[in-house]
This record gives sequence, structure tokens and C-alpha cells, in this order.
Amino acid sequence: MIIKSFELNKINLKKNNIFLLYGENEGLKNDIIKNYFYNKFSNNIYRYEEKEILNNQELFFNNIMSKSFFDDKKLIIISRTSDKILNIIEIILEKNIEDIKIIINSGILDKRSKIRTFFEKNKYIICMPLYADNNQTLSSITNNFFKEKKIPVSQEIVNLIVNRSRGDRQNLNNELIKIENYILNKKKVDINEILKLTNLAENYDVSELTDNCLAKNPNKTINILNENNYATEDCILIIRTLLIKAKRIFKIQTEINKNKKIDEIISTYKPPIFWKDKDIVKKQIKSWSLKNIENLIYKINEIELLIKTNSTNSISILSDFIIRQAKI
Repeated sequence: MIIKSFELNKINLKKNNIFLLYGENEGLKNDIIKNYFYNKFSNNIYRYEEKEILNNQELFFNNIMSKSFFDDKKLIIISRTSDKILNIIEIILEKNIEDIKIIINSGILDKRSKIRTFFEKNKYIICMPLYADNNQTLSSITNNFFKEKKIPVSQEIVNLIVNRSRGDRQNLNNELIKIENYILNKKKVDINEILKLTNLAENYDVSELTDNCLAKNPNKTINILNENNYATEDCILIIRTLLIKAKRIFKIQTEINKNKKIDEIISTYKPPIFWKDKDIVKKQIKSWSLKNIENLIYKINEIELLIKTNSTNSISILSDFIIRQAKI
């Protein structure tokens, strides 16, 4: 059954258990999953890639069919899918597995696609095409973001942010996260600050710098620092991004100490860790013990205060700190 994204509010999602989200709009897919599914499934969210399932189908079916006394319904998200996953979907429908909802995330599927045709013709499962947003939609998302923060902005700033996102909702969401990390309790923001913050997207992403630091990749970390012309405003954003990621490692290490498996923790972590980040997150976890990451979090807070009180030397202070953490 085909539905459009704006029709989601009109249908009873309880009656449908399997959803195919396809198209190039990854940002809209993530928004739909977050807004319509996350809150209903508590901690029972499991992420897979198609390749993982096809390589070990028995383990996958054991995982989705197993139930404990404390289990609520499960949300299964399968990414990077193709027609190869169709056989798995047919088995799930045949088994009539209860208490699960499954989201199939595919890229662009043409009309000859077997899985697209299968979902379109079956009235018990939902097929949703999600194509690229136009600038009007992206402008609306940006305006709503600042309204929620109660920060007045000009249309010039909105247009700048939308243009820097290059017409991609996921890029836009990433830019808004950067801005949110930077503004915190600020009551206003000017165009020069936005220019500086969003300009980082044209070089290495702040996330890539902090990821490589925490994964103890010193050469990559140094290269990113050398290839970017950072300013004082960037330092605050970078150190806060580092703090967020360090806290994530701390939470995961805490769960590992409870004898939980790392793949299970990463698959169910909130906010979700996307497939492209899984490998580097695993490397970060192996690089930091619980005690060491706790000490790092303390040091990061100290460095932020030091940067704020020594603005003229902030870039040097931050660079030295990041390189030192990548090397130890």
C-alpha cells in the first residue's frame, strides 16, 4: 500500500507492522522514525544492515522472535536494503510474528524493483516514497527550529543555512545540531556566527575531527586540524561536540560493565548510532576504559573554561588538548 509522508497522521499505524521507506531523503526518513516510532518502543529498538541479516538469517530470526518477561514490542530497523531482503520479509509475513514493527530503509528504487512492487501491491504493509525536499520545506524546518529556541533570526540567516545544507534535509539537521550545540542559552545569534559555524561543513566535519580524536587516530586528527582555519567560535563548538561523544562512550562502557554485548548496546543506543559510524564508535570504546573516559569528561569541562577565559590562545589550547588525547 502506497502512502505519502504527509498522510502518516491520517492512518492507524497500529494496524501495520512493516514499512518500506525508500528514496534519497535520509533526513526525512530519520525524522519519520524519530517522530512516529521512537517514543513508542522505549529501549527495544534494534538496528541491522541487510548484509548482517543475509549472512546470518538464523540469528536474526532468533533475535526478533525471542521474548522475555519484561519485553515490550520491538522496533527493527533494517538499513541499506535492496531486493535481496524480500525473501526475509516474506518469511516474516508468513510467520505472522507479533509484537514487532519493521522499517525497511532503501535508497532509490525504480519501478522494476521487486521489493517496491511487493509493498505497493500488498494492502497490509506500507510503502512510502521519500524524495528530496525543496527549499521551501527546508526553510520551514529552519524557521521552526529557531522558533522553538525562541531566538529571532532574519530570513537572510535562514536562507544561508538552507543554502549551506545543499538541499539535503540530513545535512540541514546536522547543521542545526551544530548551531544548537553552540548557542545553548544564547538569546540571539548573528549572521557572522552562522557563517562560521556552517562553513565547517565545507571542510572536515567537526564530528570527524572529534571522532578521530576519541578513536586515537593521531595522524588523521592532526591532518584535520591543519587543513581547517579554525576560529574562537569553532573551539566552543568542537569542545562541546567532543564532550557529547565522550559521554556516549561513558554510557556504553557502563553498559558493557553490566555484561551486555557491544553490538546490542550500539544497536539500541539513543540517540541512534548510524551504520556508517558503528566501526569508529567501536574503536573509541576499545580505546577508553570507563575510568579513563570519566577523567576525560572532567578534563573537557576544564578545557572549555580555559578556552573561554583565554580567547586569544583558544585555538592553540584546543589543538594541543585534542592532539594529546589522540596520542595517549
